[in-house]
Amino acid sequence: MLDQAQRRNNFFVRCWVAFVLLAIYLPIACSALASLSKSRYFVFPVRTFSTEWWGKTLASVEVHTLVSNSINIALLVTVISVTLAFFGALAFARFEWKGRKLYQKLLLLPIFFPQAVLGLALLLWMNTLGLMPSWKTAVLAHLVWIVPVVTLVIAIKVYSYDATLEDAAADLGASRWQIFREITLPLLWPGIWSGGLFAFLLSWGNFPLSLYTAGADSTVPKWLYSKMVAGYTPMVPALGTMSTLGAIAILLLVGTLALTLRRLRQPR
Repeated sequence: MLDQAQRRNNFFVRCWVAFVLLAIYLPIACSALASLSKSRYFVFPVRTFSTEWWGKTLASVEVHTLVSNSINIALLVTVISVTLAFFGALAFARFEWKGRKLYQKLLLLPIFFPQAVLGLALLLWMNTLGLMPSWKTAVLAHLVWIVPVVTLVIAIKVYSYDATLEDAAADLGASRWQIFREITLPLLWPGIWSGGLFAFLLSWGNFPLSLYTAGADSTVPKWLYSKMVAGYTPMVPALGTMSTLGAIAILLLVGTLALTLRRLRQPR
């Protein structure tokens, strides 16, 4: 009876997992099919397959500019947010000080704001300061929302970190820089790595904040939205599919590098 019940439970779990994966990836599959269709508008089943729209997308100067802007924003956001989040996570996860709880609440507060409302508020603030919206102000807007997210990711690793290892290294004569370089960073590196990956992907695909604060400097999400509203072209699903495949490639690359580094660190 137990084996039969276990098999039934396993069957329902597999069905549920298949349903969830289908619901998530079916729209992406439809987008990929639309990008490979020769017709201008998506018709299923696809009558004629073609890579014409992929070629036009790869050859488009406008698309190159969009991707360049998005990459510049995402890279800057990643570097700055990981740096700020690393020390911020250490501040409230490891040390006790006056105002710590208030700092933690204020730091995480932007996560709970709708991004459209946050983007509008940032735009009004920038106009008050006389800042012209551009990709640089978009970096600032992304940081307001992404730094708290990355801080949470890194803080998870900091909470499980054994600080007595640093005390032991100090007792053995290690300097603060040696402790930071050889103990703190290596042990917290998985959290830093994960936070950086989150920051890059969240910034790359962010639409609401970029819509309000990027100004005339368009990004990939802004361009996709504008083309869906008016002037649709099959380059839209083509670029969307390329963006999705790029994100998957980054995840696989990061996962492979992480496994390789873990194997190299293991004693033989």
